[in-house]
Amino acid sequence: MPDLCLMAYKNICLLLSFLCCVQFVSAQTDTIHKKKLADKLVETSVKTNDSISKIQKSDSIRFHSPKKATIYSAILPGLGQAYNRKYWKIPVIYGLGGLLTYFVVDNNKQYVNYKNAFKVRLDDNPDTVDPYVNVYSDDDLRVLKNYYRRNRDLAYIGMGVTYILNVIDAAVDAHLFYFDVSDDLTLRAEPAVSPIHNTAYAGVRLRLQLK
Repeated sequence: MPDLCLMAYKNICLLLSFLCCVQFVSAQTDTIHKKKLADKLVETSVKTNDSISKIQKSDSIRFHSPKKATIYSAILPGLGQAYNRKYWKIPVIYGLGGLLTYFVVDNNKQYVNYKNAFKVRLDDNPDTVDPYVNVYSDDDLRVLKNYYRRNRDLAYIGMGVTYILNVIDAAVDAHLFYFDVSDDLTLRAEPAVSPIHNTAYAGVRLRLQLK
């Protein structure tokens, strides 16, 4: 009877030891599986974030549209430059536009003045007063009238050119908005000797290389 009890006790210990080993191996396997799963999730998350970043960057590139910049500047000069974040160009555009507007107004005023004086000179009406009698001749009034009219028209042309350049500048800046220009730029100058064709002489040239 004691031998049977001892044998049963040993069997129970062996069974418990086996169960502990199985539990330990199962726990280790589960830990490894969880670690692999976590690593996979992290890798998937990184890839997902990279994909999202690329999509966002792609959307951002598409969002900054040259077409929009062109339309904005066509509707209101300087608005395309603001869209391109080139704010310093806006005062330049409006400063030049204001200067040309002043030339238009001033030259038109002088043109109208001399044109009316020329009309008074030729109307043969004694009741009208000639403001430039004994000051300018008929030819002088004609020359002055044409001179200020031409200056006014040139100022109008300048305003049109400024408007067109404003639109072109906005479109070009929008196309180059994401153009990557490195700060590490070097200009290299290298002297070189090259033979002159059909002669026994050689010429010296300077080669410039921008990196």
